[in-house]
Amino acid sequence: MIEKLKKLFGIGPKIDIAEVIANGATIVDVRTTGEYAAGHIKGSVNIPLAALASQMAKLKKDRPVITCCASGMRSASARSTLLANGFKEVYNAGSWYSLKKFEK
Repeated sequence: MIEKLKKLFGIGPKIDIAEVIANGATIVDVRTTGEYAAGHIKGSVNIPLAALASQMAKLKKDRPVITCCASGMRSASARSTLLANGFKEVYNAGSWYSLKKFEK
């Protein structure tokens, strides 16, 4: 049960987000368009969680993806959805604001 929860929320060994971004990761912000408009990471892509299934074709499966939202719950769900649809390297960064320090 614990392992399933860890997998669902993307909890595991620490990764170097800066390195993943430097290696060409796409940052996907899954908050609503209104939340995104109020503040976001420069260069991120806004695909609201409710629209992810119909818009994931905009993302490349062979490129790392970092998901973020307001707190980490929606981005965890987005991570699971992407992994279930053939994406290999997907990381849940939690809050979009925690990524501000990596902004270009």
